[in-house]
Amino acid sequence: MTGGRVFADITMSLDGFITGPNDSVELPIGEGGDRLHQWIYDQASWRERHGQEGGLTGSDDDLIGEAFARTGVYVMGRRMFAHGEGPWGENPPFHGPVFVLTHQVREPLVKEGGTTFTFVTDGIERALERARAAAGDKDVSIAGGANVIRQYLEAGLLDEIEIHLVPVLVGDGVRLFERLGTEPIELEITRVIEGPGVIHLRLRTVK
Repeated sequence: MTGGRVFADITMSLDGFITGPNDSVELPIGEGGDRLHQWIYDQASWRERHGQEGGLTGSDDDLIGEAFARTGVYVMGRRMFAHGEGPWGENPPFHGPVFVLTHQVREPLVKEGGTTFTFVTDGIERALERARAAAGDKDVSIAGGANVIRQYLEAGLLDEIEIHLVPVLVGDGVRLFERLGTEPIELEITRVIEGPGVIHLRLRTVK
């Protein structure tokens, strides 16, 4: 089977949070969670994916465009899907296959712009197997949330993590690396890029 790399790409606060407190369907990234993503909203690549024109270009925008270009398929958890389905609307920004990990059997959900949500009930390995098959030579993005990224990391199925570290202290919410198991996980920094108000870290998992 051909296929690219399996990676996660996520923004994190200096104290380790990827959402603010009390995230919900009504408040997908928690109270004050927008502070984490201010660096991304005005970037041209991000705006284009959300049907908007214009935007900033530069190193931050290049990285966003790079992530979109390398990704053939997304994998996410039921909670992320439930929180995002409303805000994403009828034309979600994925523009390709998305596999949703869930315990609930349901038919695929076809949206505009090429996005189809397929619901997988038989675990992370099976979801990745199906994602790799659909991605071809492109990469698989483990989109989130934190629990799903941790599961793939602990299972040794994640090749890379791209962390966009913002100098914000959130204080509470969902931590990316909370409650990892006791088995040691080795990571190697392979790239560091400093943007205006954000540091982009690429880490390779050492297997």
